Amino acid sequence: MKPLIILIVIVAILLLVIYVLKILLAGKKNGRRPDLYEKRDYLLTKAERSFFGVLEQAVQGQMRVMCKVRLADVVAVKKGIQNPERQRLFNSIQSKHVDFVLCDNDRITVQCVIELDDKSHEEEGRQDRDSFVDQVMRSSGIPIFHFSAKRGYSIEEIRNTIYDKA
Repeated sequence: MKPLIILIVIVAILLLVIYVLKILLAGKKNGRRPDLYEKRDYLLTKAERSFFGVLEQAVQGQMRVMCKVRLADVVAVKKGIQNPERQRLFNSIQSKHVDFVLCDNDRITVQCVIELDDKSHEEEGRQDRDSFVDQVMRSSGIPIFHFSAKRGYSIEEIRNTIYDKA
């Protein structure tokens, strides 16, 4: 009787080990390891959060302020362009984000894009990215505004900039 119990325990342990290994290897095989992620403390940086509050005051509820919006959710590759060119163009926008998008309240259509420029925007690679985003916005007919990150903002200045050109 004892050898049978030992055999059952060994088989159970082996099945458990196989199950655990299968789960771990499945995650590695497709590059997905959900156990390696954690919640971020904040969605916005301190500078973005500060500007966000002032921006909401500037629009006075007349527009919705969206933050950290993926560029591919603001613009799309024009119809009629075929693969592989279509995929290449999409790839160039899919991983880029803009800081803020202002939308009308009713239909949530994009009215303008706002970038908050901190010191990272002075780096060469970042300037190339900013130039590309500016050109995409211009060719799509979407106004884009750049505000320098700083300690304080003028609600009136932001409001005038947005409403004069949006």
